[in-house]
Amino acid sequence: MGVFFSYIFLGLSLAAPIGPFNAAVLDIGIKKGFLHAWIFGWGAILADTIFILLVFFGFIHFMDNSFLKTFLWLFGFFVLTYTGIESLLSAGKIEVNGRKVNDRFVSSFFSGFIMALSNPLSILFWLGIYGSVIANTASKYDIQHLLVYSAGILLGLVTWDFMMAIFSSTLRRYLSQPILTGISIISGVSLIGIGIYFSIQAAKLLFT
Repeated sequence: MGVFFSYIFLGLSLAAPIGPFNAAVLDIGIKKGFLHAWIFGWGAILADTIFILLVFFGFIHFMDNSFLKTFLWLFGFFVLTYTGIESLLSAGKIEVNGRKVNDRFVSSFFSGFIMALSNPLSILFWLGIYGSVIANTASKYDIQHLLVYSAGILLGLVTWDFMMAIFSSTLRRYLSQPILTGISIISGVSLIGIGIYFSIQAAKLLFT
């Protein structure tokens, strides 16, 4: 049982670093509340689950070609830049005590899914981190244990998603509107910055 909890902690550790997901879920939680942020996270977790399955069954190596990598970098650039610009444009429209009741939860879910799925760093991340974990665990345990410990990693991701949704929606309630607007602007700029980084990586693959 102690080993299983160590994998849950590993999932938490993998989700914690600042990146596109945490910046986006913070922005969504502030603007739309807990449920939208939480469901956005579930979309990202579905994408992470797909990556885990690809690594687990070895299919990830089929993605190791320059054309597909370039496409992923460019698609990630588009998604992150679009989301970042949208965040900046709507930053001044945050209502501290209001909610966008017309926003659909399915939209938040697919936004999280597409953002995570289009992130080339996620592919490299899961290939490097989860791939090494699988290699190490496979040398000590059978496939049933591998599945259980992989579920532990996913449970850690789910836990982090829940914590971020609570944190971001709580900020909405207790911070003033100028501060919430500032956080939204920072989140938008961060997403655009990461998107630009993706475009640079695509250019390197195209012209080198």
